[in-house]
Amino acid sequence: MFSFFQKKAFLADYLHGLVDIHNHILPGIDDGAKTVDESLELICEFRDLGVTNFICTPHIMHNYYPNTRETITESHAQLVSELERQNVDDVRVNFSAEHMIDENFESILSDGKVIPLKTEYLLVEMSYLQPSISFENAIRQIISKAQYYPILAHPERYSYFHNRSRIYESLKRQGIYFQLNLLSLAPNVYGKSVQKCTYKLLEKEMIDFIASDVHNIRQLRAIKEVQLPNSLLNPVLKVIENTIQTFY
Repeated sequence: MFSFFQKKAFLADYLHGLVDIHNHILPGIDDGAKTVDESLELICEFRDLGVTNFICTPHIMHNYYPNTRETITESHAQLVSELERQNVDDVRVNFSAEHMIDENFESILSDGKVIPLKTEYLLVEMSYLQPSISFENAIRQIISKAQYYPILAHPERYSYFHNRSRIYESLKRQGIYFQLNLLSLAPNVYGKSVQKCTYKLLEKEMIDFIASDVHNIRQLRAIKEVQLPNSLLNPVLKVIENTIQTFY
């Protein structure tokens, strides 16, 4: 389907203006940037790609990263203060969170302690090892009770779905939006099976949004090397534009 000899385009050439709605840039709060200096390094390299608008999404994950609005606000304020001190005035940094659907999720949802993207979207994830047992109920609660639009982070990375292609159609019917990781477009970061799944989801026009999910400078530099077959360029550009239009 995808010839090795097809001409390719560098993804980085088309990221100008992207609103990065999923990243781990905030310092010292999860498995992303450890210090403000690391955060600034990531932001500066993103600026080289024309990406200057960020919604930072640290993990909220029970027993691992038990973040709250208070801990995230504190980390965000630290980063914003340093940006101001260094007169970086062409960057916009907001925050939300990436919510793991685990044993604690429905509790924080019902208590109003989740942190949406903008006001109406909620970024959620599952374990890479197995689907969340309470996933379907959690989605119902997100939509019907909390009245958010759920966005599933990196659906292409859940390998237990790769041989169950109809599961993606089922998830979409439930009202779930899909957010693709930029690095899933490459074969050598998350693996060829993830790339294959990514291509299929794009071909079927099932991807709604795209983001970096960057944790460190190594991943960001890997984004600069990602190449796309020309046959996928328009589908990816549509997703980039939809992300900008929705979250700018």
